[in-house]
Amino acid sequence: MIVYRIGRTKYASDLTGEGARLNGGRWNHKLTPCLYTSASRSLAVLEYTVNVNIEDIPRALSMTTLHIPEDNILKLSLTELPGDWRASPAPASTKDFGTELLKNGEYAIIQIPSAIIPDEFNYLLNPIHKAGVNFSIEDISDFIYDVRIKNR
Repeated sequence: MIVYRIGRTKYASDLTGEGARLNGGRWNHKLTPCLYTSASRSLAVLEYTVNVNIEDIPRALSMTTLHIPEDNILKLSLTELPGDWRASPAPASTKDFGTELLKNGEYAIIQIPSAIIPDEFNYLLNPIHKAGVNFSIEDISDFIYDVRIKNR
């Protein structure tokens, strides 16, 4: 299966989840590593857009294409998520929920609905999975962010 993520070029090849470990995210607390990926390039752009201020968008961005195994994926439905999972900013309930799943180490990949488009999916890749990481980078390409997405 192919998934995508957008990030600073200098971190495009990082599979350790260090950015999420340092900053946390909707589905993880700080100090818990995780790689946030999306099922499509366009969803990756949307997810990046809602999580960055226009002033903080670097010139050097990359789109990383990753291959992930299709086995050992925990597929979560809307009914399994905390009731406030789409709230903004991300509530503690989602951070607690995701952090527990990641630290448990049972699943290498967690398929989770997008808070932007719940019928589409993001994939949390768990770099601390107990059986080891089985993700590979297929491609890294320069990505030019079209600021019209953030205007007005």
